[in-house]
Amino acid sequence: MEEYQPIMNQLNLSGKRLSKGHRKIAAFIEENYDRVVFMTAARLGEVVSISESTVVRFANACGYEGYPQMQRALKEIVRHRLTSAQRLAISNELPQDELPVEVLKTDMQNIRATIDQLDRQVFNQVVEEISGANTIYILGLRAAAPLSEFLGYYLRYIFDDVRVISSTVNDTFENIARIKPGDVMIAISFPRYSNRTLECMQFARSRDVKVIGLTDGSLSPLHEVASLCLDARTDMASFADSLAAPMSLINALIAALGSRKRETLSKNFAQMESVWDAYRVYAHKS
Repeated sequence: MEEYQPIMNQLNLSGKRLSKGHRKIAAFIEENYDRVVFMTAARLGEVVSISESTVVRFANACGYEGYPQMQRALKEIVRHRLTSAQRLAISNELPQDELPVEVLKTDMQNIRATIDQLDRQVFNQVVEEISGANTIYILGLRAAAPLSEFLGYYLRYIFDDVRVISSTVNDTFENIARIKPGDVMIAISFPRYSNRTLECMQFARSRDVKVIGLTDGSLSPLHEVASLCLDARTDMASFADSLAAPMSLINALIAALGSRKRETLSKNFAQMESVWDAYRVYAHKS
């Protein structure tokens, strides 16, 4: 798979003759990619004992306009390689007093990037597929489980048969065993990607079921399996996944589906309000 190819090959340097300085940079990136994605050109040059201008020329040799463009490409390539320990090491490099602002800024940047890369046509196709489904299966394992629960909670107000699969490995296939043509599976996974999620997606596709992926970009293995994919950026500033953009995209999907099924949604909410009032589900202001 692409993520297991040497990083420098993916940065378009495969087979190119490199100067001594460029070889030093390439070797350092290959061994320290988790650090390089957060280094400026000046800092990288300092660490490998070469000039900043040599680092910039190296980026040009890779086919990028400058170092920032190469750095963004490197982030895209390696983000799913990072282990929990590497993520923790990265967050520990940030000064404690800067950490809250950096995390919030990263979330904001992820949402902006998600807006910029949103494919409206694919989004509308996803709304169509979900709206016409007999049964909606929502699969989100490990860190994606809160996202699947949130999506499932609101889709149950719109659709009659919504099943959230966020249980342990032993139960996953039992929960989707009866999936069939006419159903839809929404599979959610971000780096580090869940193998079990991919296996369940493949199982659903073998049953001629439309599979919708919610992931982080074109390098995600979900793109290889899904019928349709929606992408949300998840660049992180700490060891925890940044799920602000995925949650925002899910909110947009819920809103679009609610608008599409507004009469059904209005009727269902009217029924639920009477139940909530009768059983004092929500607190009332005195």
